[in-house]
Amino acid sequence: MQDSREVNALLGKGSEFEGKLTFEGAVRIDGTFAGEIFTEDTLIIGEGARVSAQIEAGTVIVYGDVQGNISTTELIELHAPARLRGDIETPNLVIDRGVVFEGSCKMDLEAEVAQPVTRRRAAEPPPDADGDGDGADVSVN
Repeated sequence: MQDSREVNALLGKGSEFEGKLTFEGAVRIDGTFAGEIFTEDTLIIGEGARVSAQIEAGTVIVYGDVQGNISTTELIELHAPARLRGDIETPNLVIDRGVVFEGSCKMDLEAEVAQPVTRRRAAEPPPDADGDGDGADVSVN
């Protein structure tokens, strides 16, 4: 199942790019990318994509192959058949059955709390869907 979010830009299957990518809105990579990626928005790495990069983003959704560290302010989703070799830092993490993850994970609630008030109402407490009181949510399917 592929992500159905509206995509503003696409690096299509068969394409290759090397360098620094900075963007607003959602971007999908289905080809090969090497370098650095910076955004406050959503990055989708499609099935069959090969990414070798340091990634800093709001949300990262992975179906493909990633080598490099990922840091997000909102969420990382790893969906089968994703392969991730690198360290991750995020307040929220979803890993499906069948995903290969080789690295370490740091759940950083402070990154989510530091979001602008426009993203989360100031009076709203940090989310804690798993109910353990730490504010960080992990789901493994």
